[in-house]
Amino acid sequence: MLDAHLDQIKAHADTERAEQLAAYHKVERPYLGVTNPILNDLTKVWRQELDVPARVELASALWQTNIHEGRLAAAKLLTQARIRPDEAVWELLQSWVPDFDAWAMADHACMAMQKRLSADPQRLDQVEDWTKSDQMWTRRAALVATLPWTKQNHPKPDDLQRRDRILGWAAGYVPDRDWFIQKSVAWWLRDLSKHDPERVRAFLAKHGDAMKPFARKEAGKYLKD
Repeated sequence: MLDAHLDQIKAHADTERAEQLAAYHKVERPYLGVTNPILNDLTKVWRQELDVPARVELASALWQTNIHEGRLAAAKLLTQARIRPDEAVWELLQSWVPDFDAWAMADHACMAMQKRLSADPQRLDQVEDWTKSDQMWTRRAALVATLPWTKQNHPKPDDLQRRDRILGWAAGYVPDRDWFIQKSVAWWLRDLSKHDPERVRAFLAKHGDAMKPFARKEAGKYLKD
């Protein structure tokens, strides 16, 4: 199964673009130079053709290739709101977290995680463990994977509690000087400010001075004076 699907990706390889991607991401792994729209088209067809166990099997195999586009395709293959049953999908996604070492790969996987967390918010208990990791990318994933809780216009009481819980994680990240961690805090707050500006104002009043200036500015980007 893997070879046939990987060949479909490789058919769109672009050597010049692959070199540009390698230079941009600065992580040593194979790059094929295949664009996101092409990967979107391919994985859309695969999702329609394969049942859930086959998708999990293919996604796992694609991830293990360590090819940049293979890992993106693996994540895209599992990015779907309705997947039943989804326990194997969630377990596979979790198993990838220690492999995160670049933002594009991590963000694509986190987009798949967002769907699974929305489907079963009790999984936040597992995500909370990521906030205590020694690995920066794992800590960052805890915020990127939980972005759905920034977007509800009419959140239920349980979702407000989850929102406050995740804001607590973000507050714990404020002393971390890593650029990607500061960026993730800013991202969460910026998106939340479009739907719940008062919570963002309260967060910034308490923690804003301790954030890096670029993160504080981005977090308040959409707040009106």
